[in-house]
Parts: sequence; C-alpha cells; structure tokens
Amino acid sequence: MRAWPLLVVAAFVLPTAARAEVKEASADHLLIVDARIVHAPPDKVYAALIDVGQWWDSQHTYSGHAANLGIESSAGGCFCERWGTQSVAHGRVIWANPGHLLRLDTALGPLQSMAVGGVMTFTLKPADSGTALQFEYRVNGSGSSGLDKLAPNVDGMLMAQLQRLQRYVESGKAPPAKP
Repeated sequence: MRAWPLLVVAAFVLPTAARAEVKEASADHLLIVDARIVHAPPDKVYAALIDVGQWWDSQHTYSGHAANLGIESSAGGCFCERWGTQSVAHGRVIWANPGHLLRLDTALGPLQSMAVGGVMTFTLKPADSGTALQFEYRVNGSGSSGLDKLAPNVDGMLMAQLQRLQRYVESGKAPPAKP
C-alpha cells in the first residue's frame, strides 16, 4: 500500500502545529485527541465530514484518488473507497447523529493488516464562532502491535486530514497534497 511510507514521511514533515495530542500510547493501544473550532455551523461541518472525498488527502488512499472515498452516514454505513473492480472498507459507521456526532469502527491504512481495532469519534457542538470539533481515535491490539511506535505517525496523518477538513469547511477547498 502506498500510504504506509507516506505516514512515516508525513509524521516528520508536518509542522508541530499540525499535531494533536497523543494522549496515551503503549505497545497495545493508542489514543489521539484533538479539539478545534471550525468557523461554520455544526450541520455544515457534519455535511463536509461525510463528504470525505472532497477533503481527504489522495496520498492516503489505496487508489491514489480521494474522490473514490465515501461515507454512508447511517449505522452500518461504509467508509469505503471504490475504483474499477476494487474496493476497500476503511471502516463502518457505528453511530451517526447528523450535526452532532459521527463514530466509526476503523483501523486505517497499515493498521488494517495488523488486526487491531479502532474507534474514531467526531463530536460537534455549537460554539460562539462556529463548531467545537472534538476528535478522538482509540486503537487497541495485542502487546506485539507496537502501537506506541506508530502513534506519532498516525497522529501526524490524522491531524493533516483534520486540517484539510477544516479548510474545506471554511473555504470550500482542501489544500493541495504535499509532495
């Protein structure tokens, strides 16, 4: 998969401001959190969130094209990538509350082949200047998973995606991918 080397590169290239907090990390689990204000109402942020193909970085896809990504916003809905005769299920929606919360059961990229489990939650709350977006990604696996070593790379990739989401919501376009 193309994304694994890019996860490593992104973790070292992205500026420190692009990182959330790796709140917990050990060999068998990691927890990444982020909180930010997005200058748009919660319904607009939620609509953009599920329009993932418009803001996700194509470098972090199997097909090389983010436009092939989609999220079906209902319980059991697929966070999938489809192109040609191929498809990848990146995750499943386990809780959808439009304008308020989206929760996915997902082990992204190289985590998928490691047989770990992950839960990603986006919580949206009205704020004076738009939406308070709280992000949490929990991943658990066996002690041999080495998730503590992967946590900084996963954090860097996810924070880049959240920055792209925020820019897409606020300006109507995501930034171009970095080479």
